[in-house]
Amino acid sequence: MPAVSTRTEEPRRGSAPQLVASPFLAQYLLVKPGRAAGVRIPEVRYEELRAAGAEGRSVPPWLVDAAKRAWGAELPEAPLGDVVLVRERSRYGYGKASWEINLGCDYDCEFCYLGEKRFEGLDWAGKQTLLRVLRDAGVLWLQITGGEALIDREFGAAYEYAHQLGMMVQVSSNGSSLRKRPIRELFAHHRPYRLTLSVYGATAATYDKVTRNRGAFGRFIHGLDAAREDSLPVRLNVVVSDDNAHETDAMVRLAESYGFPHQVFTNMSPTIDGEANPLATQAVDHLTARAIFTGCNAGHTFFHVNPHGIASICKVGRDPNVNLITEGVEALPRLGAIAESLQLRTGGCSGCTKVGTCRTCRPLAKLYQDAGDRRDLYCQHGGYGA
Repeated sequence: MPAVSTRTEEPRRGSAPQLVASPFLAQYLLVKPGRAAGVRIPEVRYEELRAAGAEGRSVPPWLVDAAKRAWGAELPEAPLGDVVLVRERSRYGYGKASWEINLGCDYDCEFCYLGEKRFEGLDWAGKQTLLRVLRDAGVLWLQITGGEALIDREFGAAYEYAHQLGMMVQVSSNGSSLRKRPIRELFAHHRPYRLTLSVYGATAATYDKVTRNRGAFGRFIHGLDAAREDSLPVRLNVVVSDDNAHETDAMVRLAESYGFPHQVFTNMSPTIDGEANPLATQAVDHLTARAIFTGCNAGHTFFHVNPHGIASICKVGRDPNVNLITEGVEALPRLGAIAESLQLRTGGCSGCTKVGTCRTCRPLAKLYQDAGDRRDLYCQHGGYGA
């Protein structure tokens, strides 16, 4: 295996690659930012591109053909480095990450799992440092979320910088700012891999009541109109609570009227601090059985980062954690051991006779236990999890 390296140089200012060739876990991929399709390439092709970029050679014919077949893209006759960003191998083996750029939000939904949403986080230098750490960790797919990500004052700069570093960026948003010209221009210039928007009602009265923000529904609809006009890759999450359950079918029809794929979410979770408040907003008649937990690679191949650069195994299991700003990428391998320890933690289930074979996500169970042990909402041996 050729040597791995961690690059610390800055990308060229204002530049973003047409294509990215990157290791991804045990594979090598050729991807086009903003497009879902990708091309798996053998290691020998990756090494060829790596060498061509370092030596200033032109785009090889096979790459021209591959880009045309996969995306209909016409690559120019130019030095490969002007067209393709070849990402270096990472010794850390992470492929995906999510990042709460800021917990602040222009909505005030009662069921929000974040609890108190403060406008605070890293300054611009810190955000740049964090994004380079993610690059050096091997992260190819990055989800930027919040709070409301689009209202962070440095969202645009961070989003563009992630593209310059060769990441496929997904954005989660409430859609309230999608109508704004700077956001539309940003997404036109650097298309997101996916744009996930939440739906909180099908009428102004209901939507504004749920979000506790007057005029929010109108801004949301204008955002949907802009996203459709700009052909953005939108996916809608229909969020059902006791205040909007009567409009569930109407919210689904709204999603279908725009032609966007959608999912319906009915089960709320406690806050990340274990507060039970969101559980009181659930529409009881709409609760569904949670999928049986069969394990995941949290902490091993993906991780989550909060607004201060603190990395945890996922959005649920936030403690213990590591500080990527003060410790750097070298701290990430500790997440694997943290993930294993969190899955072994039984807490309030210590008296259960099935604890040795339970497949419930342990960090999720702990949040419910901290919130008052609503076992019927998470236990997969009875109640909703039967």
